[in-house]
Amino acid sequence: MTAAEILKDLKNRKFKPLYLLHGEEPYFIDLVSNYVEHNLLPEHERGFNQTVVYGKDTDIMTVLNAAKRYPMMADYQVVLVKEAQDMKWGKDDDNKKSIDPVLSYLENPLPSTILVFCYKYGKFDKRKKTYKAIEKNGLIFESATLYDNKVPAWVEGYVSEKGYKMNQQGSAMIAEYLGNDLAKIANELEKLMLNVSAGQEITLKHIQDNIGISKEYNVFELQTALTKKDAYKVNQIINYFEANPKSNPIVLVLGNLNNFFSKVLVYHYVKDKTPQNLAREMGVNPYFIKDYEQAARNYPLGEIFQVISYLREYDLKSKGVESNAPHGELMKELMFKILH
Repeated sequence: MTAAEILKDLKNRKFKPLYLLHGEEPYFIDLVSNYVEHNLLPEHERGFNQTVVYGKDTDIMTVLNAAKRYPMMADYQVVLVKEAQDMKWGKDDDNKKSIDPVLSYLENPLPSTILVFCYKYGKFDKRKKTYKAIEKNGLIFESATLYDNKVPAWVEGYVSEKGYKMNQQGSAMIAEYLGNDLAKIANELEKLMLNVSAGQEITLKHIQDNIGISKEYNVFELQTALTKKDAYKVNQIINYFEANPKSNPIVLVLGNLNNFFSKVLVYHYVKDKTPQNLAREMGVNPYFIKDYEQAARNYPLGEIFQVISYLREYDLKSKGVESNAPHGELMKELMFKILH
C-alpha cells in the first residue's frame, strides 16, 4: 500500500492492530505517524488511551506491556513508537522450544490496540520473525527514497492536492534546486502557497520570489550559460554567487553541476536518442532534453570526463583538501577550466 492508501483507510476507520512503517525516506513515515497521533482518537480520549514513546527511551517489552492494556471508555487505544530504529528490540530467537513474548504478542495482537512502529532511515530486517509476524497480522509499509526523476511529478501532485497548479518547468526547477528531500520540499511549498491565492497557478516568478532562487543568478542559469559556453554570463553569475554565498553555497552549486554533467555523460552513451527514451535512460523530465542535447554538442565525451574530474577536484578543495582558497576564488578557477 502507498502512504496515501494507508491514510485513506485510517480516515475511513479501517484499522490494523499492527503497523510497521520503515524505510529510507522519513517523509511518508512522518505523514502517517502524524495522522495517527493527531486524528485516530478524539482529543478527550487521548489522555487515557494514547501512548507515544521514542525508541531510545524505551524497549520492546515496555511497548508490548502498554499494547496489552484495554482501552478505557473507548473502542481503541493507540501505542505509537517513534524512532523505533533506536529501540532495543530484543533477540529474534530461533529456538522453537523457547517462548518469545514478543512473537507471542505479534502473532496474537489485541484487536482493540493500534500499535505503530516508525522505523526510519533504514529497512527493517525482513528475515526476522518479528517482521513476518507483523506482515501476517498487520500492515507493513516501506517508505522508499523517491528517485530524482520522480520528484517533479510528486511536487505537481502535492500542490494539486492543496488546490494549486504548477507547470513542468516549475516543478523541475524545485526538484533540481531542493533535491529529493521531500520534507524540505513540502516545507518550502507550504511557505510558497501562503503567498499565492488558492487555485492560482504557481509560476517560475512565484518560485524565484519565495524559495530564494534569483531570477537571473541561480544554478539553473549557470547550467544554461555553461551549456552555451557563454563565458560572460558565467562570470556574471559566479560574481553574484561570490557576493551571496549563503544563498548559493558551493556545495549546492557543485552538487547540481555534477548531477547535470553526469547526465550529459549518460546522453553520450545512450544509442536511442528519441526524447522519450532519453528521458527514461537519463532519469530527467522530457522538458529538459533539449538542454542536454545542446550540452552534448558543446562538450564532447572527452571534455565531459574532464569536467566531471574538475568538479570532483574542486569539491575536495572546497572542503580544505590541499587548498585554503575562498570559495568564490575556487568557483572562478573551476569555471575557467570548464570553459577552456
